[in-house]
Amino acid sequence: MAKGSVRGGLLLGLAVVVALAATGVWNPFPGLWDWVDRSEPISEPDVVWQQRVGGTPRSVTIAGDAVVVEQRTRVEARSLATGAQLWERKADWAAVAGGDRDPVVAVGKLLVKGYELLDPTTGVTRRRDDDAVAVWTYRNLLLDARCTEATDCTLSAWDPRGTAPLWTAFLPGVHSGLLADNPGLRGTRRLTATRIDDGVAGAEAAPPLLGFPVDGRVHVVDTATGRVLQNVEPARDERLSVVGGRLLRIAARSQDGTCYFAISARDSATGQEAWQRAGVNLRTADSAGCVQREDPQGARNVLIGVAPDGREAVIDGYDGRLLWVGERGTKLIAVDDRSAVFRAADKRSVIARELGTDKVLWTRQASGKAGAALTPYAVVVADEKPSRLAALDPRTGRELAALRTSANALAVGSQGMIIGEGREIGYVRFGASGNSPARPPGDGGNPGPGSTGPGGSNNGDCGPKGELCPDPGGGKDG
Repeated sequence: MAKGSVRGGLLLGLAVVVALAATGVWNPFPGLWDWVDRSEPISEPDVVWQQRVGGTPRSVTIAGDAVVVEQRTRVEARSLATGAQLWERKADWAAVAGGDRDPVVAVGKLLVKGYELLDPTTGVTRRRDDDAVAVWTYRNLLLDARCTEATDCTLSAWDPRGTAPLWTAFLPGVHSGLLADNPGLRGTRRLTATRIDDGVAGAEAAPPLLGFPVDGRVHVVDTATGRVLQNVEPARDERLSVVGGRLLRIAARSQDGTCYFAISARDSATGQEAWQRAGVNLRTADSAGCVQREDPQGARNVLIGVAPDGREAVIDGYDGRLLWVGERGTKLIAVDDRSAVFRAADKRSVIARELGTDKVLWTRQASGKAGAALTPYAVVVADEKPSRLAALDPRTGRELAALRTSANALAVGSQGMIIGEGREIGYVRFGASGNSPARPPGDGGNPGPGSTGPGGSNNGDCGPKGELCPDPGGGKDG
């Protein structure tokens, strides 16, 4: 009888609550649902803001004052300051071009020609294209390709917010894989790390040369002028890659149960050999007959190789110099064309060293499973047991942010970074006082470390051809 009375009382109470909610007198359900749906903080210390987005992000990019979140069938933008949603669009792919002051968001649909360029803060369409089949996004350039026939295609270069092409070039077709945003070209593969997104650094400046694969050949295009400088077919045992303003012919020959490698770097204008190096494995081949199916590892203007004695090395793509050679047992985990980050042989720390010198920039205690990524504004270090994320000043190793979290690092900007886990994303501001690392020379462009190139000395900030710096005499490098 007592149980029946309790049950009857609960039913009566529920009926009263429903009646009050229906008449608008009092409705506890929204608050109750907010309590049930409240997300746990994804890091300690807590983030500046944390939001649940519509779907699991495929990519996240900081674009000026907005955060662009690409999902499977739509893209949305959120305020970098508050996390509030700014706009949302249906789209199968999205990519950000431009720098901090002039970003745009390219969006499109798979198997549908054309794309739109949106303002990242308002979502307003700045430019629309109805014919392009592929788009490549950089900090200082946007490229697109359109084809009237399978063997008649035009490549166009645009200022990210421009309304007329800077140049156009003819290509005899495009590879079947050149669709949607940033399809693969013949360059380098970046090192990857667990819990750090491959696109954490955002768009980079366009390199001086790009290699477009078309019907088994590689067409080398000068990004400053649009000239197609070379049209090269690799030999049977070769793989072609365009790195640091050079066309690399990488040969892998099987003999005595092993692979023998040789690299020949060619001047793009003359075809003459600029440098060569033998015996360095660029990790382009698998064990099945030394067939090269991968681009070499590296970043910007540098390559990563393995010497015959097993030591890793960083090679300048422009002039072939050895910029860093690791000791036995060390493991390279991140590299750009200014510095290398590697795990020490004792697996108790990670070390950053300036390329081309013996200068150690900083050392940080870390486990043997720590990974890292270099971005223009911070070095991101991810560690396990316990799970941590840290953002460090690239030159000094000073902590900009240190988090106890199992979330992933998704995007890094000048003032902070976005982390995420599942559908939850949050913003971490660098430094308690809001200080941020200094902007890198060349706005995070493509300098060759210590390389001067044909244009003379440029302190490594103007690219191998000097293409990122204005010519004080008003001319152009050839």
